Amino acid sequence: MTKGIMYIDGQRVPFDGEPNVLSVIRKAGIEMPTFCYYSDLSVYGACRMCVVEDERGKIETSCSMKPRDGLSIRTNTARLLKHRRMILELLLASHNCSCTTCEKSGDCRLQELAMRFGVRRVRFGDSREESTLDDSSPAVVRDPSKCILCGDCVRMCEETIGMGIIDFARRGYNMRVSPAFGRNLSETHCISCGQCAAVCPTGAITIYNQIGKAWRAIHDPQKRVVVQIAPAVRVAVGEAFGLPAGQNVLDQLVTALKFMGVDEVYDTTFGADFTTIEESQEFLARLEKGGPFPMFTSCCPAWVKYLENENPKYLKNISTCKSPMEMFAAIIREHYQKKDAEDGRSTFHIAIMPCTAKKMEAARPQFYHNGKPDVDVVLTTQEIINMIKESGIQLPQMELESPDLPFGLGSGAAVIYGSSGGVAESVVRYCLPDKSKNTLRELQYSPLRGNEAIREATVQVGEREIKLAVVHGLINAQKLLKEIDAGTAYYDLVEVMTCPSGCVGGAGQPYGLKQKKQDRAAGLYAADRAAPFKRAEKNPVVLDFLNNYTPEQRHELLHTSYQG
Repeated sequence: MTKGIMYIDGQRVPFDGEPNVLSVIRKAGIEMPTFCYYSDLSVYGACRMCVVEDERGKIETSCSMKPRDGLSIRTNTARLLKHRRMILELLLASHNCSCTTCEKSGDCRLQELAMRFGVRRVRFGDSREESTLDDSSPAVVRDPSKCILCGDCVRMCEETIGMGIIDFARRGYNMRVSPAFGRNLSETHCISCGQCAAVCPTGAITIYNQIGKAWRAIHDPQKRVVVQIAPAVRVAVGEAFGLPAGQNVLDQLVTALKFMGVDEVYDTTFGADFTTIEESQEFLARLEKGGPFPMFTSCCPAWVKYLENENPKYLKNISTCKSPMEMFAAIIREHYQKKDAEDGRSTFHIAIMPCTAKKMEAARPQFYHNGKPDVDVVLTTQEIINMIKESGIQLPQMELESPDLPFGLGSGAAVIYGSSGGVAESVVRYCLPDKSKNTLRELQYSPLRGNEAIREATVQVGEREIKLAVVHGLINAQKLLKEIDAGTAYYDLVEVMTCPSGCVGGAGQPYGLKQKKQDRAAGLYAADRAAPFKRAEKNPVVLDFLNNYTPEQRHELLHTSYQG
């Protein structure tokens, strides 16, 4: 690793392994402006906002400069300020500045930097051709008129997701970011993961907003509004209210939702316990029958969509279990049918999820019954944050209120579903013959937990040695599939999460780099340790429900097929 001393604005700053000068500048306590730089992505150097000036007067982008011992640079000269203001003015000139009604207003990087550098007027006109809004996707909305060509979405889709759905088209002044041949997203193989929206600094790609539909249901006296909250939401929603990443604010969130007018608030961990039991039993049955292997988890809808679009030969390998959200939705549908008929109301089901692909999943025809979706609206963490702020509620000041019973009780094994490796660990907890506390402690230090993109573990289930893999980031899952195809890797069970770090890094969460995602995962594992029981089969309410159904009824309610 490179070590040395740099001089930044006359300040002596040591460096030790920093990848670029920009990182050293930030280490010195100077926040450099950027549009196109993300440490998790490749260096692009397109926006030119992070330029610095060396002692010879040479201007260069700090994101692409390597630190050198003795290097002296300035970050705030008259030339650099003029340069940055001109860039901002040109970007604003070719940008749809409908800021007051923009989805990203108040959280827009262009808006923020324009205010920071005092750009109050734009001297240039916008002569670009008009573009049309693309709202064909159930997960994200594209507004090309607000694109600043930073390339963040392009690199995220290519480098982390491995799909390459959007890219640069045309040249020069006419350059655009677009799907191939100017198609809408619905005409591509987009898997609705929404990671493009997560890194977009402006309102060019945003989450499909369903806040209005949720408010209308809450204010309708003829609707009973029932909400389920996913595990990863509880350790991220507090960040928008000044709380540290990873702090569990589920009970405050329940209180806030009741203040807003929601009738019943439940915990998706209840549905995850069903998923653990059903998926584990399916896995054990495959072990007896001899396959097909590997069995892939089915909790991530973007992963399922990827296999449908790109690798359908593996659809037979996907678990037939519905995701926790849809299992819970099926139970809610059954539970409230009679009650709706008795009191003349209809149940409106809202799921609060960390994931934009859940919006796509809720719209799948498999999850419609009698012309109505099992989940009426999926709100992301960011959307529920906006609704709480709109209500004027101060989340940290809310009293603690637990989710409602009987569906508010989940195991620790269900809570960790929100982190990469959590689903696989929950299945292992169920399948292992030895269910002692010592065995659970050993799992804490197994490769099932960690930050590596691809992790492997081996466990003994009865007389058979089981090989497992845990993958996060879809491009890594694609690499693993190639190894399986080539016969160089074999696994019995593979957990796949499309988003980096799993659901804690979902595109519906407040955006955070690797450390913040790790803090959220740590919060989930802390909630697991504090849970009254650690395994799904210890949840008495779940067991009561399962005992009320025959095996055929359970399969119809909790399973589905992705081969149709």
